Parts: sequence; C-alpha cells; structure tokens
Amino acid sequence: MTVPARLVPLLAQFDFALQRLTDRMAGPVMDSGNGTDVEVGPMTDAEYLWEPGPGCWSVRRHADGPGQPATLLVGAGEFGRDTTPPPHPAPPPFTTIAWRLSHLSEMLALRADHTNGSRSLTRDDYPVSGDVATAVVAFGTAATAWRDALLAADDATLDTVGHSTYPHGGDSEELFLDVVWWVNQELLHHGAEIALLRDLYRLGHAAA
Repeated sequence: MTVPARLVPLLAQFDFALQRLTDRMAGPVMDSGNGTDVEVGPMTDAEYLWEPGPGCWSVRRHADGPGQPATLLVGAGEFGRDTTPPPHPAPPPFTTIAWRLSHLSEMLALRADHTNGSRSLTRDDYPVSGDVATAVVAFGTAATAWRDALLAADDATLDTVGHSTYPHGGDSEELFLDVVWWVNQELLHHGAEIALLRDLYRLGHAAA
C-alpha cells in the first residue's frame, strides 16, 4: 500500500529517531547529528539500572517490591516498573534508563496492539526487562510493531478519530495523524533523556 503523503515525513522522522536511539544504546557507532560516526560502546546493565540519586523510579523484581516513593510495580514477568496509581507524585520522581526504556517500549507495543492488533493488551501483560540486552531487543520489537501499524494506515485512517484505542492517552479523542505525531515526540524526547543519562554515567564513572 502506498504511504500517504502526510505520513511520509512523520515516518521518516520516526525511523531517524529510532535508529539514532538504537545506535546510542548498542553501538558500535552513532550519528553525531551531522552525519559523522562517533564511537559508542554498548550500554551495560550497570548503566541501564543506574540510579543517580535517592528516590529514583526504576525496574525491579516483583519479589523485592517497588522502590520509594512508588507503591506498585507494573508489568509481566520477573520484573516490573515503579509507579503509583493516579495521581502521580509531583514533581515526578527521577527515572532510570531502565524505567524510561521500559515505558517507551510498552507504549509502542500497546499502541500497536490497540491500533491494528487484538486491542486488548494491558500494562500487566507486557514483560518488563531486567537487563539491557533483553530491553534493547524488546524495544526493537515494539518499534517494529508500531511501524507496521503506521504502514497499514491510509488517508482515511489518518483522519479517523479513535483509530487507536490505546487506553493511557487521549487516542480515543484524537485523529490518528495526531497520535502518530505524539508517538514521534515520545520517542524523540525519551531518546534524548536516555542519551543524556548515558553521558552522565560515563562522566561520573570516569571521574571516579
């Protein structure tokens, strides 16, 4: 199916942001932003789970319970992601790379499911990764699922309100085209956060 003209730049932006974040996490090189390759080592489990200060939200074993000030862990499998029922704490707790990547992967996977899948997947169904290797693979799988959902959209779909029934956003009240834009924004800003945390970890541990 031909990609609608309005979707082409958004799809290209998604692909660029996805590749840049994947390379930033896995290496061996990443695009510096001007087309120059910069060497970067693969992210370690220590970086993935690094808590820069007290009270961070992260990914933890269900058996160990949530960290403070979280009150529950969401996600399937051995690990879950710190959270609280709404309303969330204000200001929001600082979150680790593990938390941010899990959130991003879950969002992509659930939105894909609620767009052209079973429309039934919940946060409690989505496995949370306790190590970086598994997390990066899960992120790639979720991103591919969302991209497939985009490729199935035609012009009429882009103008459909509620085409995505993702329950943790305003999707049911928004044009699908606006949802596509929002997902790109999520990928861009969480990708930048993850990249910055990698830089801060490297700086702090080099100094130590």
